[in-house]
Amino acid sequence: MLRRSTESLRDKLATGDSLPHLTLLGLLTGIIAGAIIVLFRWAVEIPLGYFLPGHFENFEAASRYSHFFLPLAGAAALGLILQYVDKRHHAASIGHVLDRLQNHQGRMPTGNFATQFFGGAACLLSGQSVGREGPAVHLGAGTGSLLGQWLKLPANSLRPLVGCGVAAAIAACFNTPMAGVIFAMEVVLMEYTIVGFIPVTLAAVAGATMTRLAFGPEIAFIDAGAVMGDLRELPLMAATGLIIALFSAIYIRLHCGANRWALHRPIALRLLLAGLFTGICALWLPQIMGVGYDTIEGAMTGEFGLWLLLAIALAKLLATSVSLGVGMPGGVVGPLLFIGACIGGAVGNIAHIVMPESASAIGFYVILGMGAMMGATLNAPLTAMMTILELTFNPNIIFPGMLVVVVACLGTRWIFKCDGLFQHALRVQGKFRSTEMLEQLLSRTGVRGLMDRKLIETSPHITHTAAEHLLSQHPHWILLRDSQQLLQPADLAAYLQQQAEADDSQINEINLHEIPARRYDLARIAADANLYEALMLMNRQQIDALWVESLTDDHQPLGIISREKIDNYYRL
Repeated sequence: MLRRSTESLRDKLATGDSLPHLTLLGLLTGIIAGAIIVLFRWAVEIPLGYFLPGHFENFEAASRYSHFFLPLAGAAALGLILQYVDKRHHAASIGHVLDRLQNHQGRMPTGNFATQFFGGAACLLSGQSVGREGPAVHLGAGTGSLLGQWLKLPANSLRPLVGCGVAAAIAACFNTPMAGVIFAMEVVLMEYTIVGFIPVTLAAVAGATMTRLAFGPEIAFIDAGAVMGDLRELPLMAATGLIIALFSAIYIRLHCGANRWALHRPIALRLLLAGLFTGICALWLPQIMGVGYDTIEGAMTGEFGLWLLLAIALAKLLATSVSLGVGMPGGVVGPLLFIGACIGGAVGNIAHIVMPESASAIGFYVILGMGAMMGATLNAPLTAMMTILELTFNPNIIFPGMLVVVVACLGTRWIFKCDGLFQHALRVQGKFRSTEMLEQLLSRTGVRGLMDRKLIETSPHITHTAAEHLLSQHPHWILLRDSQQLLQPADLAAYLQQQAEADDSQINEINLHEIPARRYDLARIAADANLYEALMLMNRQQIDALWVESLTDDHQPLGIISREKIDNYYRL
């Protein structure tokens, strides 16, 4: 009974039109992903809270020697460990998720998942200049993908489950469910569909619920009272967007330059140099260590002056671009918010010098800078605007935020000629591939949803009576499994008719390899594949049909998928 229900679920999901089932799976993914993110945060925050005075982000209070040696020792230890791990499992963070979606139909390996959890925690514990959001996105996406693979679901359902995991992870990491949904659709899935939107939304709610159960209904940077001071500030805010665009372009190019340098270097050497560089920067500016939300709060309250904010922003930009560019398994979103906050705070200080009576609060500029830096670097303006809205619970930020984010995004794209960070990085690694409409359409449907189940498997040598009995079952295909060939029943029927007219119907044995017929050469494809994978396999092997085999019943044939059927589906 359970097995029959499971098979029925797989068939429904393969059609791409099973919203209730996908929604329930999205909810399950959100709960599991949220729980994993809570465990990840505990693995970082509890040890740091014990060793650092006052707060788990208070690296500034540690000794000057710790500022240098902690990142260096942590990076060296992590590099030595990863040196003995299979190179295939080194890739992590959001770029790895996009690669698996573009080039592997959303199938994510377990080894990289483990590297991300423990490697990401090690980075944050040792004060590397990275964020926790990249690891969270990878862990969330991996949760959805691995759940789908464990249940042997068709590949077309893995993509929405990855989106569900990403939304839940962002919601659990920031306590921003709506930003999680938009991030999953805009940055990771790069498409908006009703079938995808509903499960992703429910998963984000589940992820936010898990983090609120563990940490309470915290709002990271609540600033509900801040309002825009004067419309005359709009030119200054537009200028803030252009300044952010410059920093964003510098970050993208440095990150990708470090990525290019690191391609063929040992990971132990790469991480050691990144830890050394971070340690040197932290000797003078320890604020760059770790996630740095305490520094953002300090910038919002005006604790830092103009030049110190610019110095911190530049040091954070250099340390993060080098660290993540060479392969440190950390996140980029947090550092981007940090850099944007410092730049926004610096502009806010200038605004108070230029317009001391009417300028908006410095914290207002800090929030604008955060959103602009995130949106411009990730090429995700809508995600950025929703993130700053949910992080502050301040609706007054929407109007000026739209201006600053749009100017920053346009400046990065058109003035400095930079695409989004992840597209650039994947191009450097040779993994970027633009998705065409054909691939998008065929990837949404599994072979189980279109295969022809009316086939009969038989030996190539059968009797005349057996052949007539076979045709009486009205199959659409005759499978010769030993030679992996396919015949159409019409050809066998024509042969029997010819023999009857020639009065040779008493022939005892028929060799199906020798009768006049069109024979289709076959290749096997797993039942969890999608139509795009089936078409690519046919093209590679120059064949016109595939035998869909079960993942559970000793590789038994479930049906036949033909090129003609895929072509007709695409035309419709």
